[in-house]
This record gives sequence, C-alpha cells and structure tokens, in this order.
Amino acid sequence: MKIRKKKLLREPIIKALDAAIANDRLRAPVLGVIERRAYRAFLGENVGNSPDRTREDKFYMVRSMIHAVDKAYKNKTISDSVRKGLRCYIQNVLLEGGKDIAREFEKEHGFKPPGFVTISPGKRCNLRCTGCYAGSSDASAPALSFEVFDRIMEEKKKLWGSYFTVISGGEPLLYRSDGKDLFDIAKKHSDNFFLMYTNGTLIDEDMAGRLAEVGNITPAISVEGFEKETDERRGKGVHKKILRAFANLRNVGVPFGISMTATRDNAEMLLSDELIDYYSKEQGALYGWIFQYMPIGRSFTLDMMVTPQQRLRMFRRMWSLVKDKGLFIADFWNSGTASYGCISAGRGSGYIYIEWNGNVTPCVFNPYSTHNINDVYASGGNLNTVLFSPFMKGIREWQDNYCLKRAKNEVGNLMRPCPIRDHYAAMHELIKGCGASPIDENAEEALKDEEYQRGLTAYGEEIEKLTRDIWKKEYLSSS
Repeated sequence: MKIRKKKLLREPIIKALDAAIANDRLRAPVLGVIERRAYRAFLGENVGNSPDRTREDKFYMVRSMIHAVDKAYKNKTISDSVRKGLRCYIQNVLLEGGKDIAREFEKEHGFKPPGFVTISPGKRCNLRCTGCYAGSSDASAPALSFEVFDRIMEEKKKLWGSYFTVISGGEPLLYRSDGKDLFDIAKKHSDNFFLMYTNGTLIDEDMAGRLAEVGNITPAISVEGFEKETDERRGKGVHKKILRAFANLRNVGVPFGISMTATRDNAEMLLSDELIDYYSKEQGALYGWIFQYMPIGRSFTLDMMVTPQQRLRMFRRMWSLVKDKGLFIADFWNSGTASYGCISAGRGSGYIYIEWNGNVTPCVFNPYSTHNINDVYASGGNLNTVLFSPFMKGIREWQDNYCLKRAKNEVGNLMRPCPIRDHYAAMHELIKGCGASPIDENAEEALKDEEYQRGLTAYGEEIEKLTRDIWKKEYLSSS
C-alpha cells in the first residue's frame, strides 16, 4: 500500500519530467539537475564507506551516460518512440524507477537486489567469430521459450524493481519462439530499456525501422578495430555491413554504440584517438563497451588475452576519455573502480546471466551453473530461488570479503576485481565446492585443464603486482 501511494504521488513529477526532457530548450537544465543529483549522491557528505576516488570514478561514469543521452536527443531524426524509450531509461534506470521495490527487498534480505539481468535468448548466429565466448553458429540452435523469457522479465520487475535488461547471444535478432521475436518482448515490456549486443549485419533499413518503432532498444554493434581487424575475426565484408547498419540507424534516429573485444593484438588500437573519433564523431556511436578477451568458449586460449601491461595502459586511457572528454566508454574489468568491484552473482545493483538452454550463471564470462531456470519454474521457484543458491551466495560472500564489507582503507584492489579472471584459484574452489556444472564442453575442458588453471592464476598474480601500489597510492591513501 505504501509503495502504491508513493507511486501515485510521483506520477505528476514524472509527467512534468517527460515534457521537460522532450523539450530541446528545457532538456539541458533537467539533465543538469540529474547530474548535480548524481554528484551529491556520490561525492557529497556521508555517502558511504567506499574510498573517495572510487566514488569519483562512479560519478564521472554516470555523467558520461547523461551526456550520451543528451547527444541522442539532439539527433533531429529521432522518432517519438525512441524519445519515449530514452525517457524510460532516464526515469526507470538512471533515476531508479523501481527503488521502492528495491528498498523493500533490501529491508527483507539485507542487501540491494540485482539491477539487471543479462539474457541470451538464442544461440543461433549468422557468424562464426574466432574465440566467441558463446560458441554460437548458424545451425539450428536452442532458444528460451517466449513464455520463460516473458516470465523472467515480469519477475525481475516484481521482485527486484529492475527495469534494465541486457540482451546478448548468439545473434539476438535471430531469436524466434512461438512465432515471436525480441521485438515482441520489447513491446510487451515497454517500461524496460534494453541494451542489445549484436553483430549488426542484419540491421538493414527494415530492421532499423523496427528498432525505431519499438524505441526502447539500443544496439551495441561489435567491432574489432577498423575494417581489417573486424573482418579478420568476424569474416570478410562484415565491416562494410556494419557501416551500412550505422547509416540505417542514423537515418531513423536510433541511438547506438559499439562493443569491442580487446585482445593483445588490438589493445593499443581500441582506445586510440583515431579509432574513438572514427566511431564516435564520424559514425555517431554514443557509447562504447570493451570486453577484454576471456579464455572461454570456442577455441579458447590464454594467448589472446590482453597482457597485464596492456591492461594498465588501457585503464589509464579509458579513464582519461571518460573524465577529460566526457565519453561513455566502459570496460568490464577496468571499470571495476566505478562499479565497486565484481557485479556478478546478483550482488546489489549487479546481475545474473541466463542463456538459451535456461542455465543461470553468475555472469557471461563464468560458464558454470547450479540451476536451470526452466527447472526452477517447473518446480515452483522463481528468480530468487537462483539468487539465494549456495553458488551465488558464495560469490557474493567473496565480494563482501574482498571489498563490499571491508573498512574504507582496507578495500581489496579494484583494479583486479574479477573472481573468474583475476582470482581464478578462489573461483575454481567455489565452483568445485558448490558443485557447479560447466554449461558446455569448452567450460568443462577449462575446468579440468591444469595448465589453464596455472596460467589464469599467474595472470591474476601479475595484475596484482603491477597495480597494487597504484591502488594503494591513488585510491586508498586519498580517502
């Protein structure tokens, strides 16, 4: 009853916000208010126990998101549906539209609920990229039923107050179930904002038009560098198709970004002025996601991983672009200082991952599971059944001990935040101790491979040696 009353009181404010954001003259002042609110939340007095510099990093990342939204609205071809979708993002994601539900969850369980779910609804893909974490193919492949997909969407709102959803794959635009596709999900859940990772090759004029019509999906299109690097990993002619996709999206006013996989071969290039200017200024990408190659999936190898030295240089360069140029560029590992460490296993404001077979894993890059969502639903459970499983709880306890519940000056090194990549020995022990099963043959092979275990453990130790003093001097001693 209390939640409903607050919602009713907030509705006039939301309508006024809608009108202001839609108005080109009023939008800048409104976004300015949101930015100042973010500043107070992260950098004001009495804002929590985290080191000052980590809160500063988070503010700059949120500020760059706000700037990206403003740039999207300045596109004169933007459709009314996309404007509505962007307002949904501001209201329900940036301003936490489900915060009343989240507060009730925290009051009952002692921690904030997950902020989102990443779903790979189908394994099918029209490309066969080297080192694909999903091992996708163009063959007939498994997919979540539309009914289960829909139920996940409903439950995350009802249980967690979550209105942000990440879609991965396979190629999401190939998803089909019961005669329905991803657009049917987006239309039914118009209160959600969707970030879709896609190879972009299927975004012709018609597909771009459908994205403009639905309005609440932003595609992050995968590139590996320029044409040469992209075609080498993804196939000849793919980059030209991506450029056509960019043009089609610009023409109908759909905001889009890029997704880049960093390897030791392209790490120096991905954050260069030349590449950033090419995609952000010439092509109109509003944001960029960087995924450092993780040795899982098809033909996994430690040899493709970004070296520790490259990773540190990427850390410096990424934060320079975010803070000095106001660009929204995030790296799942190098943004660990802003996210306050690992966000997997459904920790507060974090996420869980659900793939096409229904297997639920802590994150996209940790391919081990103790629960399948199809089985959970069949036995009368829900998303919380998975969230409170021993495996997920075990990882959250590791997160608590490493950073979340430590004293301000004793927080673990958040330049080394990832349990599966940077602390593999601890993660391996958790996987074994909780009886988590590999979700595919590649994950099973990695789990049994002693050389793989030694290699990843050594990688994490080298990262620690390289960044420990930087972490202590620039983050802990400044608090």
